[in-house]
Amino acid sequence: MTVIVVSGTGTEIGKTVVTAAVAAVATAAGRSVAVLKPAQTGVGPDERGDADEVVRLSGAVASAELGRFPEPLAPGTAARRAGLAPVGPREIAEAARALAAEHDLVLVEGAGGLLVRFDEEGGTLADAAALLGAPVLVVAQAGLGTLNSVTLTAEALRARGIEQLGVVVGSWPDAPDLAERCNLGDLPEAAGAPLLGAVPQGSGALDPAEFRAAAGGWLAPELGGTWDAGAFAGAHASPVSVG
Repeated sequence: MTVIVVSGTGTEIGKTVVTAAVAAVATAAGRSVAVLKPAQTGVGPDERGDADEVVRLSGAVASAELGRFPEPLAPGTAARRAGLAPVGPREIAEAARALAAEHDLVLVEGAGGLLVRFDEEGGTLADAAALLGAPVLVVAQAGLGTLNSVTLTAEALRARGIEQLGVVVGSWPDAPDLAERCNLGDLPEAAGAPLLGAVPQGSGALDPAEFRAAAGGWLAPELGGTWDAGAFAGAHASPVSVG
């Protein structure tokens, strides 16, 4: 596939690190990769944004950013408050197509969840994915509450006829609790799509060389890695409570 849209089920759940891991694995396999961040919010003009972080962690990746808005808000709201033009789904799709003409893989990293508003017309990342005909990789939390948000995201994708590539846990804890361990088995059913990886908590703080060397072990073969969902879930299985 040429374009993958990366969406979270919410904010601060590891989208950027997952995007960097996918980019690192693809780059190591010899593919030319570009990352597109349609709308960067909460970052000043001279600060590093999410696309910059993907490049830092993954290595030789091209990047593009269509709009930057200083307040940490939904893109449409942040653009309005800044008095700047918003970035709509058609602009996102056009930019992704242009990058796809020059690269083997384009990763479009969203802002927050799938249906966050990007413009005054209510355009969303889902609309951009539909225009592109691109699959969506969903990044989810590990713990309690994630099954509901993953199910809602999956229903929204199905209602729009958009393919869900699968789910990646964006931050897998060192000492998972009962809910996190049980969710490994329940997430594929909630999503109606496979579990395609689990990125260890704190991976974004690794040295870039360490990050690139480890990234393949966090992602399933569908994303170019070696991670095995069944083996991972088995290693973290909890005994069934009886009585």
